[in-house]
Amino acid sequence: MIQKHRRKGWIYMSGHSKWHNIQKTKGAADAKRAQAFTKIAREMIVAVKEGGGSADPANNSRLATVIAKAKAANMPNDNIKRTLEKAAGSAGGENFESVTYEGYGPEGVAVIVDAMTDNRNRTASDVRHLFDKYGGNMGATGCVSWSFDKKGVIVIDNEDEELDEDTVMMDALEAGADDMSVEEGAFEVYTDPDSFSAVLEALEAKKYTFISAQVEMVPQNYVKLTDEENIKKFEKMLELMEDNDDIQNVWHNWEE
Repeated sequence: MIQKHRRKGWIYMSGHSKWHNIQKTKGAADAKRAQAFTKIAREMIVAVKEGGGSADPANNSRLATVIAKAKAANMPNDNIKRTLEKAAGSAGGENFESVTYEGYGPEGVAVIVDAMTDNRNRTASDVRHLFDKYGGNMGATGCVSWSFDKKGVIVIDNEDEELDEDTVMMDALEAGADDMSVEEGAFEVYTDPDSFSAVLEALEAKKYTFISAQVEMVPQNYVKLTDEENIKKFEKMLELMEDNDDIQNVWHNWEE
């Protein structure tokens, strides 16, 4: 259960944080940077396609969000530029589409899988297989998404603990953020999805360093796994889902 603490008009969330997952897997994530860039590039292509072919983030809010995510992931500007040029000229080329799957992991952990695919049948089969193999089951659309909130999440690096909490809080507030969570080695700033890009741009201007920045599905509550075997199964399921080229993001409410 997330506990909320008020301070200076803010709601501070304590409990599980996605930052703990990022922190735990940071070394592995660094080794998979190329794969991460490929997935972000695919997301850009779909954003351009679904935005009526516009490769201008000023006229395509979804694309602006993806570009912000790419910059926070340290994707080189040349890569971003090439991807946008490719997307703008690929009307008859790659035909990826967004698709979301929902289901349950071991002990009822809620799971949302965001994918981008050029073959729905292949991706659905892969996702269902991973749910079934590791103690879960794929459910109907909407079976778990009702228990998540869509939020922009900006994770500011504070590994050296040099940032002043009150200063970060005020900068985030002035930028238009909604909430902030103080974590070990990081600050998590939460925004409305529609204001995510603007808040990130304002914080960039303050010279903050970001660990990640994207629009996420944030759980309203969390589930603890009590069986050691189920923990191993769920960790393996998440690992294989994240390694799948079609799967962009996996959101869940497991509290480690």
